[in-house]
Amino acid sequence: MSDPIVFGASYSVYTRVVLLALEEKGVPYRLQETDIFAADGLPADYVERQPFKRIPAFEHDGVRLYETSAITRYIDEAFPGRSLMPEDLQLWARANQIISILDSYAYRTWVWDIFVEGSDSDGEPDQAKITAALPLAETCLAAIEDLMEGGDYFLGTTPTLADLHAAPMIALLRAAPEGNDLLNGHVRWLEWWSRINDRPSMAATRFPREG
Repeated sequence: MSDPIVFGASYSVYTRVVLLALEEKGVPYRLQETDIFAADGLPADYVERQPFKRIPAFEHDGVRLYETSAITRYIDEAFPGRSLMPEDLQLWARANQIISILDSYAYRTWVWDIFVEGSDSDGEPDQAKITAALPLAETCLAAIEDLMEGGDYFLGTTPTLADLHAAPMIALLRAAPEGNDLLNGHVRWLEWWSRINDRPSMAATRFPREG
């Protein structure tokens, strides 16, 4: 078996989700930096891997995939080691529910409307846009908190793909003052963050801005 290749960027939330899954499974891999915002554009052959020109894409032993959830589920099934999804059907469904909330509602508001606009903007932040994003951001935090089962992580004593999906988004939400203020109102989220952020997989995949 060859080592899988991840085509993505070290600054990317969804690239980091895939890398976290590989790290948690103990799978050696290669990250091929692919910057969708590069001045000279994407590599000419990248559109063959990802027709929508997003990151990440993935290749392993002739299997080519894109879409983060498809990639992480492949990683979980293709490689030995601890399963990254619950065996219990109800908890399995809940993990998928949390991932859907993160993709459908949380990512845009936590990362783009709050972090990018407020913390990573080249110009003056649009404070009105940030303020307008806060109610949905709070709804996402509360909705996922309601689905937490107790234990060290979202659904028990070990992290699932739902935890790995959330962690990079929360890392950036925390980097914005408004996002950090929201999180400080959620004790269970803070406890979860202290545990997930201490994992070796998180240390191995830090965003460049995290040092």
